[in-house]
Amino acid sequence: MSTVDLAPQELRTLVAVADEGGFSAAAARLGSTQSAVSHAVRGVECKLGVVLFERGRYGARPTAAGERAVAHARRVLRMLEVMVTETRATAQGGEIGGPLRIAAFRSAALYLLPPVLERLASRHPGIEATVTVVREVGPGTAGEVAEGRADLGIATIGTSSPIPPELIGDVLLEEPYALVHPAGHPHPRSLPLVDWQENCSSYTRQWWAAQDWIPTATVRAEDDGAVLSMVSSGLGMAIMPALSLTGAPPTTAITDLGPERPTRRVGYVTTPELAATAAVRALVRELRTRAKPQLSAV
Repeated sequence: MSTVDLAPQELRTLVAVADEGGFSAAAARLGSTQSAVSHAVRGVECKLGVVLFERGRYGARPTAAGERAVAHARRVLRMLEVMVTETRATAQGGEIGGPLRIAAFRSAALYLLPPVLERLASRHPGIEATVTVVREVGPGTAGEVAEGRADLGIATIGTSSPIPPELIGDVLLEEPYALVHPAGHPHPRSLPLVDWQENCSSYTRQWWAAQDWIPTATVRAEDDGAVLSMVSSGLGMAIMPALSLTGAPPTTAITDLGPERPTRRVGYVTTPELAATAAVRALVRELRTRAKPQLSAV
């Protein structure tokens, strides 16, 4: 197969069209014209020999091939940024710096990352870390990394959510689930169950099915924070992982589920190319150092 040469500006055009949903909006973002953007996309499609966008009155939507192309484009553009950052850092004495994009589910962003980022900023003040909270449903945080929207994702890692084959990563900690209920209630297991979508995963499903005392959820919340608030208000009980129970209000009580309790594995994922970069390596070191002490404080 012959080599296809694509210029960075062509990759930026693909990303802009995908992000903006059309040629006109992409042109405005790029400071170009609609015809120039359309011409550039057609040129890339000719080079690759595939249709990347479906055109219509609604705008432009990536085809399946287009989604893959855009993901690769984001990742290539990111590595070009890293090349500039790390090359300049080497020439100027080796200080690590530049942007670092992190995707995390809610409880990890609230309770796991803050001490890690504080330590990272102290050691490497040149790193500009940003955190995007992503629901751990469907592609979740790993999807953000695979699509080139994040450099590293804090993800739940289980049999139904393994590390995608194009990414690498590792488990940082394994957190136990516990029963949380209104404090002082004499029979907490008799209460209605409060749950949220992200709690339905393989690491609890088998255990859950074997518990005849757990009713079908009658109250569903948007996220684990809302679940905890509802339980605190006396609306029911919930079964939640340790990170989600950090800072549980005094109106709640937490009861251990015994030696057979379910657990949830939390880890990180990144791309093979970003795993070798200075900023991601520095973040992974801090995550490994701080993850277990942070969990022990839950």
